[in-house]
Amino acid sequence: MLRFTQEHEWLKLEGDVATVGITAHAAEQLGDLVFVELPKVGTALTQGAAAAVVESVKAASDVYAPLDGEVTEVNDAVVDAPETVGADPQGAGWLYRMRLKDPADMEALMDEAAYAALPK
Repeated sequence: MLRFTQEHEWLKLEGDVATVGITAHAAEQLGDLVFVELPKVGTALTQGAAAAVVESVKAASDVYAPLDGEVTEVNDAVVDAPETVGADPQGAGWLYRMRLKDPADMEALMDEAAYAALPK
């Protein structure tokens, strides 16, 4: 199941673990990324709280926790090569994985059609 937030994060749910990243639109708006800071494994995240930071030559932006849960894995490859996020934001450029407190909360987020309909 793929879902999106108003803040331009995407989540892909597999079991009770969601992979999280920024959308292609967000990556395009940021431009060339030069720095990525990820949460530590084991960090408890609260929906809407800052979870990661992506920085481009234009600006630094927080990436917000899309739902409540705990970080189970981070993508160290994007720390070493931040440009991966911009090149493949919904693939190799994922940021972290989190075990959701309640996977049913995914239903409240936007599907791809609803996200595409958002004014950009």
